[in-house]
This record gives sequence, structure tokens and C-alpha cells, in this order.
Amino acid sequence: MSAEPGAGKAQEVQDVEEIEVRDPVSAPDADGVPRRTTRRFPLFTRDTARPEGGGRAAAGDAPAPARQWPVLLVLGLVGVGLLITALDVFRAGTLVIGGALLTGAVLRWLLPSVGMLAVRSRFTDIVTYGVLGLVIVLLALMAQPDPLLSIPFLKDALHFTVEN
Repeated sequence: MSAEPGAGKAQEVQDVEEIEVRDPVSAPDADGVPRRTTRRFPLFTRDTARPEGGGRAAAGDAPAPARQWPVLLVLGLVGVGLLITALDVFRAGTLVIGGALLTGAVLRWLLPSVGMLAVRSRFTDIVTYGVLGLVIVLLALMAQPDPLLSIPFLKDALHFTVEN
């Protein structure tokens, strides 16, 4: 043991300076001591990662609307569908809205980078856009009066719940 109180710490710091970190997963802590980081998620999130495929849909020197054309296309189609619905053509308007969401799912599936259309992982986005678009299209086809699509078990389920 050394007589000086800080001698052990000085020796430790000297040993640390001799260590060369070559492992890309290692990172120095606050004292400069290399420490292997873990692949587990931290308890507290300090930053958010961009979703897979969330990069620009066009070159970086292009104007902002051109870089975000996929989300602008989907939003434009939804806007057209809402306008058609507001003009009292309910079925056609909701079909356009459902088709816009299905278009978003197809764009997310086919394009490597879709800009702000990428919200979550590619799989989750495709499933979310696809299911919501499909449900809206099916509901538009089943809307009264004169539904274009009739699903018999839904009518029976409705009668069962109303009668009992």
C-alpha cells in the first residue's frame, strides 16, 4: 500500500491511458475509462431515431415539396376525398380516402425512402396504412342506402344484438 491517499487513483489513470480501445462498441465513460456499452435499450430515452426509410424521397438539393412528394401525394388524395365527401358524394369521397391510404401503404412498400410518410418501422407503416385504407374502402362499399357490398353475417350479428 502506498502512503499517499491519491496514489492508487493516479496509477489507475496511468493504466487507462495505456489502454487502446479498438472495439467499436466500447465507449469511454466520464472518467475516460473504456466501458463496453450494452445492446439493451436504456431506461430513459434521450433521443429518437429516424424511422427506416425516413430519408428524403428526392435529392437533398431539390426543394422541400419535391423531397416529400410521397406524403404530399397521400395528403392531397385525402384532401380530394374530403372535398368530394363535402360535395355530398359520400361513397366516392370515402373510396378516394381509403384509396389514398392504400396508396400510402404501396409507396411505403415499394420506395426505399419516403420522407415523412415513414412514421414507424416499414412493416408497421404498411400494416397500419393498409388496414385503415381497407377498412375505409369496405365501409364505403357497405354504406346505406344501396350498399355495393353485402356481408351476410354482419346483418345477422346486428339483428342478434338488437333483438337480445
